[in-house]
Amino acid sequence: MPRFWQPVQNITSFQPLVTEHGRRVFHGEKTGVAACAAKPQSLHVSGLSRILAVMTGTEWWRTAVIYQIYPRSFADSNGDGIGDLRGITNRLAALRSLGIDAIWLSPFFTSPQRDAGYDVADYCDVDPLFGTLDDFDQMQRTAHDLGIRVIVDLVPNHTSSEHPWFQAALAAGPGSQERGRYLFRDGEGGNGELPPNNWESVFGGRAWTQITEADGTPGQWYLHLFDSTQPDLDWENPWVWEQFRGILRFWLDRGVDGFRVDVAHGMIKAEGLPDYTPPAESGSMGGGTATLEPGISADAQSGSDDGDATEAETAPYWAQDGVHDIFRDWRVVVDEYEGERILAAEAWVDPLGKVAKWVRPDEMHQAFNFAYLETPWKADRLRAVIDESIQAFAAVGAPPTWVLSNHDVVRHATRLALTGEHLQGHGIGLDSTGLPDPVVALRRARAATSLMLALPGSSYIYQGEELGLPEVTDLPDSARQDPTWFRTQGQRYGRDGCRVPIPWEAGAPSYGFGPTDASWLPQPPEWAKYARDVEGGAPGSTLELYKLALRLRREHALGLGLLEWVTGYGDDVLAFRNGDVTVIANVGKSPVNVPARALLLASDDFDGSTLFGDTTVWLRS
Repeated sequence: MPRFWQPVQNITSFQPLVTEHGRRVFHGEKTGVAACAAKPQSLHVSGLSRILAVMTGTEWWRTAVIYQIYPRSFADSNGDGIGDLRGITNRLAALRSLGIDAIWLSPFFTSPQRDAGYDVADYCDVDPLFGTLDDFDQMQRTAHDLGIRVIVDLVPNHTSSEHPWFQAALAAGPGSQERGRYLFRDGEGGNGELPPNNWESVFGGRAWTQITEADGTPGQWYLHLFDSTQPDLDWENPWVWEQFRGILRFWLDRGVDGFRVDVAHGMIKAEGLPDYTPPAESGSMGGGTATLEPGISADAQSGSDDGDATEAETAPYWAQDGVHDIFRDWRVVVDEYEGERILAAEAWVDPLGKVAKWVRPDEMHQAFNFAYLETPWKADRLRAVIDESIQAFAAVGAPPTWVLSNHDVVRHATRLALTGEHLQGHGIGLDSTGLPDPVVALRRARAATSLMLALPGSSYIYQGEELGLPEVTDLPDSARQDPTWFRTQGQRYGRDGCRVPIPWEAGAPSYGFGPTDASWLPQPPEWAKYARDVEGGAPGSTLELYKLALRLRREHALGLGLLEWVTGYGDDVLAFRNGDVTVIANVGKSPVNVPARALLLASDDFDGSTLFGDTTVWLRS
C-alpha cells in the first residue's frame, strides 16, 4: 500500500512533496530559530524537532467532527423514559445547527440490555426499545438529507448470552462446532471446579462462568471479559469471520457510512490463555488514571523504542497481533462500497506508536486517541501527547484523532478538575475524593475543548458536552444500572454518571428529553440551567462556544492545517499556529500577556491582552 504520509526531520522549509501517486504531502521543518523568550507578542515560531502535522487527501473522515449519540439518553419520542431512533430523528436539525459532520450511535441492536446494548442478541435488527429497522432507515435518510453521515457501533468481541449462537452452544455440548464459536474450556482442579485461568472481568470478578450441562452436571467454563451475560467469541474460528462479513454488508447495504468497533483491541487472545495479573494502576479497559497520570496500560512499561511490548508485558487478552488480520479482512469488505465508508477503532492501547498499527493503510481509518483523553491538564503533558499523536498517526498515513469525553469515562467538565485519582471505568460518586469546584471544572472544560477543536485531524464530541454537562455524582444507589456497580458489590460506581439523559428544554417534562417525566436514570435539578433552549443564542454559553468553534474550524480549515508551536509564554501555556489562526491556552493559574490580534474565539472572559488561567483564545495570526 502507498504511504501518503512521511515524517521527516531537519528539512529547511514547508515544501509540498509529490508522491508517485501525485498526492501532495506537506512536511514540518526544523528551522533552528531561537525561541522567543522576552516578548511573546512577536509570535516567533519555535524550532520543530519532528513532523508536527501532515494532512493529505480529501476524504471526509480525515477532518470530521463526529458526534456520539448514546441512544437511550439522547431523545425519547414515546415517553417511556428511554431514548429511541425516532427521538434522534426529531433532534437531528439541532445537530446540523451545531455544525458536526457525522453521528456515531452506540448500539441499538436487539439486546436484553444487561450492558445497555453492548450485549447483542441480533446484529441485524433494531431492539424494540429503540424502534424498528424502518425507524433506523428514516433516521438515516433524515441525517443524510441534512448532510450528516451515520456511523453505527459494532460489538464483535462478544455477544449476549441470549444470542441464538450462544444458546445453540449451550445445547450442543462439549466439543461441538457450536461451542467452538465461543471460548469454552474445561475447568482446572480435580473435578473441573476451578476456572481455566485467573483472568478478571473488566467489570469486576472473575472472567469465567461455569455452566450446567443438559444432564444437570457441572460443565465447562466460558470466557467473558465483561459481564457474564457477554460471552467472548472465538475469533480463531473462520465461521465467526464469515458471520461478521455478512453483518458488515447488511448495514453497508442499508447505507451506513461506517462502523465504530467496540473493544477492537480484545478480539484475539494469547495462545494457551496464560494466567495474567494486571498492574494495580490499570483501568478497566487497559487504561490508567483518567485525570492525573496517563500510564495507559501495562504496555507503557515496555521501554522499547518502537512501541512494541514483550508478551509478558502485554495482557494476553488485549492488543494481540492477530486482531490486525481481522481488520484487514474487514477493510476489504468496506472498500467494496462507494462513499468513503470507514472503520474506527476503540483500542485502549499504549503507546501511541502501537495504537497507530490499527490505522495502517490496509486496516482501519481512525482510532480513538485515549492517550489524549487521559492526559492531565498540564501544559508539558499536553504538548507531549499532541506531538506524539501527530507523529505516530502521520507515520502510517492516518489523521490524528482527539477526544475528551464518551459514554465510558467521567465527563471532562468534571474530570479535568478532579484533584483525587480515579481509574477509567470505575466512576465517581459523592464519597469520591477530590471532587472539583463545578465553576472551575466547567471553565477548564471549555478551555480544553477550545484547544482540542483547533488541532489538525478529526475530533469526537460526546452528547451533552456542548452544553457543559458535568458528571452526575449524586445518583441514588437504587437507580444505578451499570454492571460494574453490581459485579463489584458497589465498590466501583461505574459509568452511569456520564449517561444521564440530556436536557433540551428547561421547563418541559424530563427537561425535554421526552414527552413525560420518565427518565431511565434520574436527571438532577441543575439540568435546567444547561438545557439547550436556555443556552441557545445566549452570549457566552457553552453551546454557543461550540457552535462558534466548529464554524471557525471549518472556515479556517483547521482540520487540514499544519501545527507550529509558538514559545515564549512560560511553562503553563500552550501556544501554536494552525494556518492563519494562533491558539493560546493558559492551563495554569497566573495570567499572561498576549499580543494584540483580532480575536476569533475566547473560552472565557478575555480583555484582549490578559489571558487568565484555564482559558483558551483563538487569534488571527
